[in-house]
Amino acid sequence: MAQKEGVARAFETYCANDVVMMRNNKLIKGKDALKAYFSNQNSSVNFKLSWEPDFVDVSSSGDLGYTYGSYTLSYRDSTGKEIQNTGIFHTVWKRQPDQTWKFVWD
Repeated sequence: MAQKEGVARAFETYCANDVVMMRNNKLIKGKDALKAYFSNQNSSVNFKLSWEPDFVDVSSSGDLGYTYGSYTLSYRDSTGKEIQNTGIFHTVWKRQPDQTWKFVWD
């Protein structure tokens, strides 16, 4: 989804209402705050995100899980130069009442 519809749309779609994200050493709490965070990003930049879990685990109760692995975030700066940021992600997922999985921490 991030490749086709954008990073912001993907995060908004798969986050829980009570999501918490840490960006730039600050906590972003709740889906509305997440949307505001992404709306404040430079909309002229076409971010591309790719990620792949190296590990997935789910609690024995089947309602909480986590993933971690590597990601690459790339975009072109104002001069057209491609910038790539790579790193490790850790995401906590929670099964929702409708049985879908949404992330609660990223």
